[in-house]
Amino acid sequence: MTNRIFHSMMGISVFVMLLCSIFLIGILHGHFTGQVMQELRSEAQLISEGIRIGGNAYLTEVSDGKNRVTLISTDGTVLFDTDGNIAEMENHLDRTEVQEALSSGEGEASRISGTIGKQTLYYALRLEDGRILRIAAETRAVWALVLGIVHPLVIVLIITAVLAAFLSRKLADRIIAPMNQMDLNNSELEEPYEELAPFVKKVRSQNADIRRQIQESERRQTEFSIITKHMQEGFLIVDASYEVLSCNPAALHILSSTQEDAIGKNLLSLNRSTQLRTALETALEGIHNEQQMEQDARELQIIANPVTAAGKVIGVIVIILDVTEKNHNKQIRREFTANVSHELKTPLTTIYGISDMLCSGMVKEADVKGFSETIRSESQRMIQLIGDILRLSQLDEGNADGSTEVISLQTLAEHTAERLRYAAEQADVTLSIGGEDAQIQGIPAVLEEMLYNLTDNAIKYNHAGGTVMIRTGNENGHSFMEVEDTGIGIPEVEQERVFERFYRVDKSHSRKIGGTGLGLSIVKHGAMLHSAKLTLKSKVGEGTTVKVVF
Repeated sequence: MTNRIFHSMMGISVFVMLLCSIFLIGILHGHFTGQVMQELRSEAQLISEGIRIGGNAYLTEVSDGKNRVTLISTDGTVLFDTDGNIAEMENHLDRTEVQEALSSGEGEASRISGTIGKQTLYYALRLEDGRILRIAAETRAVWALVLGIVHPLVIVLIITAVLAAFLSRKLADRIIAPMNQMDLNNSELEEPYEELAPFVKKVRSQNADIRRQIQESERRQTEFSIITKHMQEGFLIVDASYEVLSCNPAALHILSSTQEDAIGKNLLSLNRSTQLRTALETALEGIHNEQQMEQDARELQIIANPVTAAGKVIGVIVIILDVTEKNHNKQIRREFTANVSHELKTPLTTIYGISDMLCSGMVKEADVKGFSETIRSESQRMIQLIGDILRLSQLDEGNADGSTEVISLQTLAEHTAERLRYAAEQADVTLSIGGEDAQIQGIPAVLEEMLYNLTDNAIKYNHAGGTVMIRTGNENGHSFMEVEDTGIGIPEVEQERVFERFYRVDKSHSRKIGGTGLGLSIVKHGAMLHSAKLTLKSKVGEGTTVKVVF
């Protein structure tokens, strides 16, 4: 804007200077024309006086002058002329200056001369005898005078133009300075120029609207970033050429890439799987689709949705789900259903077979008691199995009975040891308690069941003469309880699976000593319910230690 003001002021200044120069030249031309005409008058008076005294012979003495001298008779005939051949000259009676001189005694005119063909100034004077004396001067004499001052005038114009440029720049900066210092965001400040008030008001209003729009855009962008950043699912936006426009950390983790390596790159360069390519190509055709893909021992589900604008597909939103655990849980549920069916079928088959024999009278009187005990044992086992299943289901859903309270782990260990004292004596296993007291906030029934199952397993899978130690205490600021035995141990390859439902290391031994195969699963889910960490250390033939750290 400063330059526009400067150029406008300079343009006006130059225009005014040129206009003034033209006016000045015009004025000077008129002034010099008047001077030349005055010289012609004076010269005519002098020549007329010379003619009066010396007659026509005097005219020959002025023939060498700078101005043209002509003597004209009363009828217009040229009697004498210093610049032309009078024999060839036409009658001058119709000349303006001659007519004026005949009527009023003198006359003036300016025109192109018919004799010499140049722009000429004329002055005519009527003599005493009636003849006309005319003096003529070419107008180039006037222009010579005018041009004589053009050179200094040009210098003055240049100096004036430089001064005008300097002042215009200064003035433009001075005009713009208050505008540059305006705070368009502060509506309380006054405008430097009253004329700017409507404009400034509109700009401030627009600035306020823009700020609100930017804040809203930033808020939405922040919300979008927060949502996508904390998504466990991979989220990507790609354009029609598969170039990655945006992605969240989960997607980068799944694709084993970084922000710098992904943004602006072709998605297929990060993962060249057939399923991903199919998902993108189908989505770009405007069709929602889902694909399954395996990568690094993970099962991934790809969901691709087309993005359209003005009826044209311009990109794809890709969501990548890690369904490994989900599918694993489905498999576990299927196995669980099969195992439950199998575990329930065995005692039910036994009970049905015995009861059928009893009903048909095939059992001797002496064997009825034994068969009845088998029915009771199998029924008790089935009831225990159903109870464990229900308990595990409650822990799965986080609906464990009872409210949390402060629990003494030492007291819990003593109570558990007391409950299992008889079972330990029958198995010839020494059961003891060690460590120090520790307190936690938990559900008493769940914690007691966890410790009971761990201790019961330690007794059942032990050697005659073995030991079981229940230990509680604090370690690195965390309370813990652990059960250590000197039993048969667990092979290393089996250790990761012993907490699965119905999983048994030694199925024949487990069947012999009883149990449902759900004890350690209940321990695992109880630990999860209390946000505890469960660890297992075991060596075949030497024993096992299971530790729960809260």
